[in-house]
Amino acid sequence: MSYGVAEITDLFPNLMDIQCQDLRGKVAAVWNEAITTGCGGKGWTFDELRAVKFTLLAGDIEMTFIEHLNSCVRQCIVIADVLESSFTCDIPIDRDVLIAGSLLADCGKPLEFDKDASGNIIKGTFGEALRHPFSGVGMAYKHDVPADVMHIIATHSHEGDKMQRSIESIIFHHADFVDFDIAKLLGARAAKS
Repeated sequence: MSYGVAEITDLFPNLMDIQCQDLRGKVAAVWNEAITTGCGGKGWTFDELRAVKFTLLAGDIEMTFIEHLNSCVRQCIVIADVLESSFTCDIPIDRDVLIAGSLLADCGKPLEFDKDASGNIIKGTFGEALRHPFSGVGMAYKHDVPADVMHIIATHSHEGDKMQRSIESIIFHHADFVDFDIAKLLGARAAKS
């Protein structure tokens, strides 16, 4: 099975907010590869991917991986709107780069995750060897995604802490951790009850 822009837009509606049709197609191609080659090489169905928890590090919470990605891209768009309207100086934000990077930041996670014999989502052998920022950049490079978009994938997590992040990467990094920190808090609360 192969998924194009229309099918990937079903998972990530903001894909259509990328104005450059070529970049939109590249983002869809990366996600096609992530979906069809993830889960230990078995691939994921859309329903399976929609059921994956946002993070394995927060305990049993209701937030899903797909919801997280869609939340982050929407947060990034709103943050860009606020920055551009709040400052008198020009904040040079490339919206296509921001949206593409937001959609691709966690594209390596379908490769990182696998299922155990009981069907539970676990960090797989591939994920133990290679975190999602690295596999994400690898897939993006293979599909000729621009370097400024790959920069967001590479720097969005702690791997980017020793680098100067671009404006778009700074925006995504903070949106990502808003979701992650809230997920950890909700997971800790759920564990206590």
